[in-house]
Amino acid sequence: MPYVKVEDLSIHYEIEGNGEPLVLLHGMSNNSQSWMEQIQELKDHYTVIAWDAPGYGKSSDPAEEFRNFKEFARILNGMLDQLKLEKIYLLGHSMGAAIAIEYCSLYPNRINKLILADSTRGASALTPEENETKLKNRLFSIENLSTEEIADKRIKALLSPHASEKVYKRVKEIMTQIRPAGYRSVANSLYHLNQMRLLSHIDVPVLVICGELDTVTPIKESEAIQEELINSRLVIIPGGGHLCYQENPEMFNSSILEFLNE
Repeated sequence: MPYVKVEDLSIHYEIEGNGEPLVLLHGMSNNSQSWMEQIQELKDHYTVIAWDAPGYGKSSDPAEEFRNFKEFARILNGMLDQLKLEKIYLLGHSMGAAIAIEYCSLYPNRINKLILADSTRGASALTPEENETKLKNRLFSIENLSTEEIADKRIKALLSPHASEKVYKRVKEIMTQIRPAGYRSVANSLYHLNQMRLLSHIDVPVLVICGELDTVTPIKESEAIQEELINSRLVIIPGGGHLCYQENPEMFNSSILEFLNE
């Protein structure tokens, strides 16, 4: 299992394939395992690297929990330095998309193309009261419920009604691996998230993807983000929920390949 040391953290990642590097950033309830269908297909075209964010999967927990996505982006940059990757294609899902936007803002010269899947505007899309309630609910869950209870509570929102039993079981298996340090770090980062002013400064081509039936970050979220980008397009995955890349990997992967091959 490949690991790199970044500051005081041990960061685990999956790596397969050959060609230009494509880095995958998972969402709040996931880890590198959730990209299995992407790794298997895209490795024939790219060197695919899927990290476990700090506090997730096989990566270690931050000694002090993170408060914003700049901290995740800094660790990601350290990982890419360790791997000696100068320029990459970057794909982020949900909170991974927030990290990707932050990374692109902080290190613009390292990105060739950017893919944002089921993106979130975080606090910028909410009233202060709604934002406070979301944070309190997330912190209550991770502090008072078992990971299985959290998965049972959240999974129906993450998947469309069309998701197969196989996908449902796989998603639940991955969700039950969440840990308090990682989950709280993301909850706090989402609470402080407001990236709308950053978007118009991103000058690389951007593909925005969203599941048609995503109720966690609905299409209007992706549309609001895409409107601020200067060089982008939006692809909707028919019948897909928030985890459209797991529900319909064929269309998700083909959209990525078409975009990256242009």
